[in-house]
Amino acid sequence: MGTRREPAARQLRLATELRRLRDAAGLSSRQAAELLGVNSVQISQIEAGTTGVSEERLRRLAAHYACTDQALVDALAAFATDRTRGWWEEYRGRLPTSFLDLSELEHHATFRWDVDFLHVPGLLQTEDYARALFACRVPQPPGEEVELRVEHRMRRRVIIEEPSPVPYDVLVHEAALRIKVGGRAASRVQLARILELSEADHVSVRVIPFELDDFADVTAAMVYAGGVVPRLDTVVRDGPHGALFIDSEAQLAVFRALFRRVETVSLGPERSRDLIHRLAKEL
Repeated sequence: MGTRREPAARQLRLATELRRLRDAAGLSSRQAAELLGVNSVQISQIEAGTTGVSEERLRRLAAHYACTDQALVDALAAFATDRTRGWWEEYRGRLPTSFLDLSELEHHATFRWDVDFLHVPGLLQTEDYARALFACRVPQPPGEEVELRVEHRMRRRVIIEEPSPVPYDVLVHEAALRIKVGGRAASRVQLARILELSEADHVSVRVIPFELDDFADVTAAMVYAGGVVPRLDTVVRDGPHGALFIDSEAQLAVFRALFRRVETVSLGPERSRDLIHRLAKEL
């Protein structure tokens, strides 16, 4: 099997989980290689995501690592055998890799949570809203790339618009709904879009109101994508140089707790719709 120059996020996650299983077993890469009957370079390449691993070898490694979590092993085997070339591959070499990695993550997610304080979450955005956001980035992308980013963002909505959509829970601050991205008319259309989507059975939109006392959880902004098993959940956050993918068990536990905390202080779905209706009338 040839080596990969640029492993995708899903391939890197498989590599990371195999390394974590080996570390938990207290084995060195040389010892793992001996158990598998290969050289340590191959183990290092597998754990770097630069080369793949067959399902048979993956299950042998899991057995040698004394992993008894069969659901996790089965999920990792699905990672190893997945040959999906999704719609996002059309953008490879045309958009930053993190855009493709996020699309692939969403494609395989079992549920999705979003928390945002300054902007409407991407899956809820209209074309005009997304275009205005991308156009004001510093440094500003070239005009053609702005349109590619908008197109890509609109196609990402497939996960909540397809016949079998994923459950989608959104917590968005009132501030994000009041900021007039793209102007007054575009903002009115954007709020109408949120209201439309919030009526779907699989979508829950809850607003974090200004009226809260002593609320300072602004650090909780995130995209949370559920895996087949909780250990394979992933949090995505904006960093200074692009998206950050977070997957350690300790950090995932923190972000789950943050989501539940923010959810607790948010308005319920009906009161949230009432507030959004009111904001739309004010425009």
